[in-house]
Amino acid sequence: MALTHFDAEGDAHMVDVSEKPVTSRIASAESHIKMAQETLEIITEGRAKKGDVMGVARLAGIMAAKRTADLIPLCHPLPITKVSVDLTPDADLPGVRITATVKTTGQTGVEMEALTAASVAALTVYDMAKAVDKEMEIGGTRVLLKDGGKSGRYEAP
Repeated sequence: MALTHFDAEGDAHMVDVSEKPVTSRIASAESHIKMAQETLEIITEGRAKKGDVMGVARLAGIMAAKRTADLIPLCHPLPITKVSVDLTPDADLPGVRITATVKTTGQTGVEMEALTAASVAALTVYDMAKAVDKEMEIGGTRVLLKDGGKSGRYEAP
């Protein structure tokens, strides 16, 4: 299987999607941020000095999905039709689990947009809580679901 972002000479290039049909596409991705239990309590109780950590992280994730083509050099700018970012406190981590879902009707998928949304939401949680916990750890970032287009449906095991 060849990497699509390289031409015959091995140079990076943007894939030409002009001949692909326009189809409905969806992708979901997840990430998480581990933290001290006390940090999680500060966030869930609304005691963070910077404000509503989960609300701001949700908005940051949504904004990031819309700006993915500005951040990832070979991504196509897409007409995103829906972005949702869900942040769920998880005492077992302890920390926050993040799921981002992006939809479009277009000629290429939205996996990168979902991954970017989940990642930036996690980074925003870190930024807003770093004053009380510099040891937070972001991880587990992966695609959960991709559907639409020629390659069909993918669901993470």
